[in-house]
Amino acid sequence: MDFLDDDMRALIFKNRGALLALPAAVLAAAGKPSAFSIAVGLPLALAGELVRCWAVGYSGTTTRGDEVEAPELVTAGPYAYVRNPLYVGNFLTALGFAIAFTGKNSLGARTALVGGSLATMLAVYAAIVPHEEQFLRAQFGDAFDHYCDDVPRIIPQLEPAPIAHGTWKPEVIKDAESRTFATFGAMLALLALKALKA
Repeated sequence: MDFLDDDMRALIFKNRGALLALPAAVLAAAGKPSAFSIAVGLPLALAGELVRCWAVGYSGTTTRGDEVEAPELVTAGPYAYVRNPLYVGNFLTALGFAIAFTGKNSLGARTALVGGSLATMLAVYAAIVPHEEQFLRAQFGDAFDHYCDDVPRIIPQLEPAPIAHGTWKPEVIKDAESRTFATFGAMLALLALKALKA
């Protein structure tokens, strides 16, 4: 998405939650879950949320702001495997819910719903990751460049990078993830309602 200037990337970053809520709303409206799709999708969705909690325990509440913030360069925990573990977690959760909601949809509708959900996420992240990285490079300079050399952007590596800066603070998860927990719960409730009606 090189055609986006940084002001547009900042706008997308600020509104990322609303943009990512759109495919969830479409899934909730158009999805037709089955027992099998729920059994396959929910563990993936839960795994994604667990990845988020692991990452937030290191990064803290700064991940919830409307502007990029980083009081320190965190390279420990999941950040030793991948530079964007929150987005990896989000992607897993979205994939899980997309599968769970679409078990009884036709193949074409299922493909469109799952593909559209994931494509929306990819488009948003393709816009905001460079914006975040520009901030981190300006904030941390060579330390961030070395981190980028050692840790992949999106696909986690199997071995952690030797760089390890940051402390696990589980007490921040409740505050940092309250909106995510509420959204996850709402999606579970909608999934249950749709499954009962099916």
